[in-house]
Amino acid sequence: QLQLVESGGGLVQPGGSLRLSCAASGFTLENYSIGWFRQAPGKDRAGVSCISANTDFGDSIKARFTISRDNAANTVYLLMNNLTPEDTGVYYCAADPEPNVQAICVSSRYRYWGQGTQVTVSS
Repeated sequence: QLQLVESGGGLVQPGGSLRLSCAASGFTLENYSIGWFRQAPGKDRAGVSCISANTDFGDSIKARFTISRDNAANTVYLLMNNLTPEDTGVYYCAADPEPNVQAICVSSRYRYWGQGTQVTVSS
């Protein structure tokens, strides 16, 4: 059974950093495009960072965010630096249903979703 599990969220002060993890089971994550999406309170889910299949680094909407893979661990990470209160929300990772394609960082593209991890940036 294909499953994604996020972890690493929490409460952090402005200017702090967090590294989110997205651990996959039931499939080889390396072969799929993976996206990180944020849902802020009262807002739609929005793309934050996505990585194409068979690549080690991807693109992010903010230079403060870096997406990467650890293929041995079957895990994708999102490193977030210099966090601001506007970064607060539930962060989800998701997998594209098609293998070996370039990432399209739009939520409607992704079929498999994790349960989300809460990130709160507050002093």
